[in-house]
Amino acid sequence: MSVTTSPTVPASIIIEKEPDSMTDDHISTCKLIKDQLFEVGPRYTDLKYIGEGAYGMVVSGYDSQTCQRVAIKKLSPFEHQCFCQRTLREIKILARLKHENVINIQDIIRSNVFDQMKDIYLVQQLMECDMYKLIKHQKLSSEHVCYFLYQILRGLKYIHSANVLHRDLKPSNLLLNTNCDLKICDFGLARIADPSCDHSGVLTEYVATRWYRAPEIMLNARGYNKPIDLWSVGCILGEMLNGKPLFPGKHYIDQLNLILNVIGSPDEHDLASIVNEKARNYIASLKARHKQPFSRIYPDADSNALDLLDHLLTFNPNKRIDVSEALAHPYLKQYYDPNDEPTAIHPFTVEMEMDDFPIPKLKQLIWNETQLIKEHILFQKMPIKP
Repeated sequence: MSVTTSPTVPASIIIEKEPDSMTDDHISTCKLIKDQLFEVGPRYTDLKYIGEGAYGMVVSGYDSQTCQRVAIKKLSPFEHQCFCQRTLREIKILARLKHENVINIQDIIRSNVFDQMKDIYLVQQLMECDMYKLIKHQKLSSEHVCYFLYQILRGLKYIHSANVLHRDLKPSNLLLNTNCDLKICDFGLARIADPSCDHSGVLTEYVATRWYRAPEIMLNARGYNKPIDLWSVGCILGEMLNGKPLFPGKHYIDQLNLILNVIGSPDEHDLASIVNEKARNYIASLKARHKQPFSRIYPDADSNALDLLDHLLTFNPNKRIDVSEALAHPYLKQYYDPNDEPTAIHPFTVEMEMDDFPIPKLKQLIWNETQLIKEHILFQKMPIKP
């Protein structure tokens, strides 16, 4: 998909630049940024702080080989088993996905001595903003909402075709540049959903920021699948339409109530889709609520956008629209081209996710995986086959 050849791409967006946070020399191999030591030189210099989350800090840097600025994400996972698992999964998945709407790995930096490996640095394409920051500072035009949604779904179609659940789609995990290019990032919570295997009772850990979490995750806790990502896309679409989170729940119960206040109480058939008996009985005990027309919440929105939103925010995951159907929806007809929606050639299998090991074993697996990726980058053979 080329943004330079499509006459329907909306105008460039204006992104406010963050002030530079580094003024020191640009030749050191180490740089201290907000109490975090970045050892990425001599290739990467002129480091500038971008942001940080629970699992690491991100800076921009100048790549002396390509003469371009890049994003560098520092991960320090080796004190916690779950952080090791997430690091291994993210590296494995990102190295094997190659799509215009998915962030890639351009380089990996770590110690060349196993016992000295304390940090992992992922070098990725530098994008100028994320969706969270953009909609916080400016209202999106209807053209931008449509184009951004198309790119989200286009990337998600590829991700799902690789048997990957993202599980944490939210505005801050959608990267943007001034050309309106969008890339999905942060696969630290992603999991493999191999259709040849029964995942019931396996996909049980915390997923998704609460506001974007599908109801079946909160009610069933297990056995969920690709529809959870489509629910998150629906929440993002709603937020793009008016700049406000649709379901900003303060806690688990509040989240469910906010959802039901908008989409209404599930009918008997949809109640039966809730596997957990206690959860099913709880929902059944609540006062019946009627569905709100989305046109009341978004009075200025395109009617086709609201129809797609309705299909994305469907309580029963078995009735929720899938990614291919969403792309073919009339709302996206100006961009829809099934011949320009690539899918994964080599989908992941469940064997790729055998990672429930203690930290020493996970560290060895991370070492092996990063070595494999470094060799493939060196010989320009990306992506790696699962």
